[in-house]
Amino acid sequence: MSHVMNVYLSFDIEVWCGSWDDLDGRFPASFERYVYGRSPKGDYALPKTLEILAKNGLKGVFFVEPLFAARFGVDKLATIVELIRSGGHDIQLHLHPEWSDELRPLPFPGASRKRQHLAYYTLEEQITLVRLGLDLLAQVGCTGVSAFRAGSFACNADTYRALYACGIGIDSSLNEVAANSGPDLRGTLDFTRPQAFEGVAILPMTVFRDGTGRLRPAQLGACSFAELSEALESAYESGTEHFVLLSHNFEMLRQDSRVPDGIVVGRFEALCRYLGMHAERFRVGAMDTPLVIRRADGARELAKVSMGATLRRHGEQLARRILG
Repeated sequence: MSHVMNVYLSFDIEVWCGSWDDLDGRFPASFERYVYGRSPKGDYALPKTLEILAKNGLKGVFFVEPLFAARFGVDKLATIVELIRSGGHDIQLHLHPEWSDELRPLPFPGASRKRQHLAYYTLEEQITLVRLGLDLLAQVGCTGVSAFRAGSFACNADTYRALYACGIGIDSSLNEVAANSGPDLRGTLDFTRPQAFEGVAILPMTVFRDGTGRLRPAQLGACSFAELSEALESAYESGTEHFVLLSHNFEMLRQDSRVPDGIVVGRFEALCRYLGMHAERFRVGAMDTPLVIRRADGARELAKVSMGATLRRHGEQLARRILG
C-alpha cells in the first residue's frame, strides 16, 4: 500500500510515592526513581527513553501529569518538562485527579476526599482540574496544549465537555480493554476508531487481536516486540490512519525496583529501530495539530498478530519471573 500511517509513541509521565502516607518524606526518592530511574547501568526512566528516541530520530508524545506540582512545587515539573523539551518532543496534558485532596489549598471544596478516577468528578470539577493542569504546565513554559489523556484512561462523557470548555481539541483516553475507561460511553462510542464527540477529536488507545484472538493494548510493557511490529504491519495493510502506542516513564525499570528491565529495554530499542527504518510507511509524530476524522469503515477488522508473536510475549514474561 502507498499510504503513510500516523504512529504516536505516547508516554504517560507520572510521579508516584508508593503510598499516600508520609508524602513529603517519600517524594524526593520517588521523584528520583520516576524521573531519572538511576541505576548502576545508567538512568533508565526519562533519560533512557529520550536517548533511544533520539538515536532513532523519533519524536514522542509526552502526556505529563502536573498536579503533583501544586503540592511539591513547579520547579520539579520544570525539571521534567525541560528534559522532554530538550529533545524537541510533544508535551501534552495527563491528569491523575487522586492528587486533588493532597493539594494545598484544595482546588475546590469537594476535593477533601480521595477519588481515584476523573469519571468520579462532576463536570465543573473536571473543568477546574483541567484548567489547573493547564495553568501548572503554562507556569513552566508549556502553552498551547492541544491533547489530553485521563489517568488510567478513566474518562467519561463529561470529560469531553470539560476538554471542549478548556480549549483542548484532541483526546486519547478511550481504551477498549481498560474497565474504567468511558463507563457511560460504551455502546455509544467506538473505542477502537478515531471519531469526534462533544467537539473533541478522539484517538483511542490502539488495541489488536493477539495470537489467541484476545484483545491486547499496544503497550510496551504488555506486548512482545514481535506483537507490536506485526500489529503495526497489520494495521498498515488494512488502511488504518492512526496507531497509538503507550509506555510510561517507569516501564524500563523492574517493578518496585531501581534495576533496569532488560527485556523491556530491548523491546523498546527494537521498536524504535523498526519505526526509524520504516519511516516511508510510519509517520511518528505529535498530537499538536487538528485532526481530520474520516468516517470509520465498520467492516474493517482490528489488527491481528500471529500465535508465534504472542508466545514470544509469554516466554518473555516467564523469563522475567525467573530473573526476578
